[in-house]
Amino acid sequence: MNNNSGMEIGIYTLADLGPDPNTGKTISAKQRIAEIIEAGKMADVAGLDVFGVGEHHRLDYAVSAPPVVLSALSQVTKRIKLTSATTVLNTVDPVRLFEDFATLDLVSNGRAEIIAGRGAFIESFPLFGFDVKHYDELFEENIELFLKLNANEKVSWIGRFRSELRNADIAPRPVQKNIPLWVGVGGTPESAARAGRLGTGLALALLGGDPNRIKPLVDMYRQAATQAGHAPEDLKVSVTGHAFISETTQEAKDEFYPYYSNYWGYVNRQRGMGTRMSRADFDQLAAPETALFVGSSQQITEKILRQYELFGHQRFIAQMDIGGLPFKRVAENIERLATEVAPVIRRETSK
Repeated sequence: MNNNSGMEIGIYTLADLGPDPNTGKTISAKQRIAEIIEAGKMADVAGLDVFGVGEHHRLDYAVSAPPVVLSALSQVTKRIKLTSATTVLNTVDPVRLFEDFATLDLVSNGRAEIIAGRGAFIESFPLFGFDVKHYDELFEENIELFLKLNANEKVSWIGRFRSELRNADIAPRPVQKNIPLWVGVGGTPESAARAGRLGTGLALALLGGDPNRIKPLVDMYRQAATQAGHAPEDLKVSVTGHAFISETTQEAKDEFYPYYSNYWGYVNRQRGMGTRMSRADFDQLAAPETALFVGSSQQITEKILRQYELFGHQRFIAQMDIGGLPFKRVAENIERLATEVAPVIRRETSK
């Protein structure tokens, strides 16, 4: 990243298909994907830096193939970076993953990136014939193989979980020297240290609570990277979080609460938990010192800058389109993030 241009700002979507709490209606997967492509176009035109698309293998999410959706986006955008958010790395063949994203890199003229994670859901394990008891070993093996494919045109390799490669052609090669790879980390110290050891980017999922609790992970990441001999200027940290911006902080909270509560309602049910978020819980989550980015443009800006003092991160990406939020509101949020928040953040972080 060009250090004097300041922090990169973007948005990402998981393409959840939830009912609008005000109307009870759920849009189709077809409409959801059309709206995601529209959001990507808007983000590009508005000057945001990154657009991310998540991967799920369930009927209540619209996207199971991020590189396909990102390829569609590449044809209607000009400069925005296109990333998965996240790729479930334990249940994908690293060779196929590399080929898909190298192809995306070619069709987008060098804008492809990957955020790799271990996945919050486990549907993809039985779906693709993997045993969930190998959750960690699969991730470790797949990331090491991916990094090898990323660096070499021909690869020989032997591992536990897929057939060996003997001087195999790894094609096509991307436009970029290699595809930028970030590891998505929720709160696991081992994952942060592994990202540092391997020299990938660190994408922190900061969905609430006190940002100070995440600081040790960032320190561990940088420490492990230094010990492994990676140059400090090659290390990248990204913060990803839920966001909603309105005229005033009070309005933002009043407008977003029904959608946010709805979102966690169905996500918790998908995970087998029946908890409902009260307004008091939500107000606590959205308090000024917490990590939930709900408020006026000024409050969001202050939160991002406060976290920048903690983490010194290079990128912030927000998830806004959750809980059945109508597209009109998503569009307003993209506009506010791009015109009211991003310019201040870039100016303050480029000093």
